[in-house]
Amino acid sequence: MPALIFSLLLSFPALAAELLGRAVLPADTFAPGSTTSQFKKTNRTVPFLNAQPVQGFSAVIPGPKAGTYLVISDNGFGSKANSPDNVLRIYALEPDFNTGKVFPVNFKTGERLKSFNRESFLELNDQRNLANFPIIASQKVYPGSNIPVSQEIAKNRLLTGGDFDTESFRQVSDGTFWVGDEFGPFLLHIGQNGELLDSPIPLPNLRAVGKLKFVRSPDNPEFANLPDDAARIAAANLGGSKGFEGLALNSSGTKLYAMLEGALKDEQVRSRLLINEFDLATKQYTGKVFSYKLENPNYAIGDLTAINDNEFIVIERDNKQGDPNNQAFKTPAQFKRLYKINITNLDKQGFVQKELLVDLLKILDIKSIVGNLAKNNIFTFPFVTIENVLPIDTRTLLVINDNNYADTIGRYPGQADNTEFIKIRLDKPLNLVKNQ
Repeated sequence: MPALIFSLLLSFPALAAELLGRAVLPADTFAPGSTTSQFKKTNRTVPFLNAQPVQGFSAVIPGPKAGTYLVISDNGFGSKANSPDNVLRIYALEPDFNTGKVFPVNFKTGERLKSFNRESFLELNDQRNLANFPIIASQKVYPGSNIPVSQEIAKNRLLTGGDFDTESFRQVSDGTFWVGDEFGPFLLHIGQNGELLDSPIPLPNLRAVGKLKFVRSPDNPEFANLPDDAARIAAANLGGSKGFEGLALNSSGTKLYAMLEGALKDEQVRSRLLINEFDLATKQYTGKVFSYKLENPNYAIGDLTAINDNEFIVIERDNKQGDPNNQAFKTPAQFKRLYKINITNLDKQGFVQKELLVDLLKILDIKSIVGNLAKNNIFTFPFVTIENVLPIDTRTLLVINDNNYADTIGRYPGQADNTEFIKIRLDKPLNLVKNQ
């Protein structure tokens, strides 16, 4: 081992990861679909005619064959108001760590495709009419406009970013998916053809914080008829975009753990985030709620994924972006970390205890995989939102950023972020138990 790298290891005792590979999906990657970005101001030429950006990945699970993955895109462009024409999708893809490229694959077989076409994604829909509120597909024009709703969206009752903000998901043993939404927040049960199988499941206010019986964000459809955003914020007991950012499936495949991104409005400990246990057999919350404490109340979480029945990985991050080693970034990223938690191990205050797994701003690049992107063999993952982590084996993790197309600039000054897939090796093994 070179002396410089050895000295770096001594300098960073918490340094726990080595870069094994990096693959990049360009920001300007599109798939066929109805016209999007009719309500989003961006530095791209919009709208995107008969196309949808392949971006905003917010959770990752194993794909149809080894080395392929399914990723869920979020609501689109960041809000209900600017995303009603963005269809909610799950994409199938393959990061090739030899070439550094990301390829679309067939959703069912995992075979590589020449482009992101309709074989590469699953579109969420409400063809069974189970959403208990008016969705975009049931309206003649997009809200607040005279633009007719896409015939494709209307005919197929496709769900859009004007209906839900899909930030997390898991696939269970029967092949169906469970999705965590931020707008409700709701849990959504999705069939293998993308169809909503149950009405959206709300989150009870299980800790009885404040007066509301359910946890509701300002975007909850219950508040749709209030006069303005201020009234909706006042009525809610959760901040906007603070719903189910993390959703884990335990290794036994029996329970989901749905994690809020933000604290409840009336929560006195502002750094307390709630992890809610949900039983898949009964499709009900068990009443068990676990508390996670942020290192700083201004931080947020990006994902929650299971190691086994009791241990989980949490992405915790600040709201800054940019490589701290690049002087062009005046307020660079300072805190991007992966923690391991155990829900059976609580501290004196009742919070799950945390163990630092990886500092994503201090990843060793011993093999010079990224060349000049690393400084003194240290590679950083300096994006404002890092929302995907998946254990591949006991020592290897896949981590992906949400590139917020095309609003965030964390890698190169002045350039919209690509979606980066990195494979990292831990310094000690996890007690990993794959879902049964």
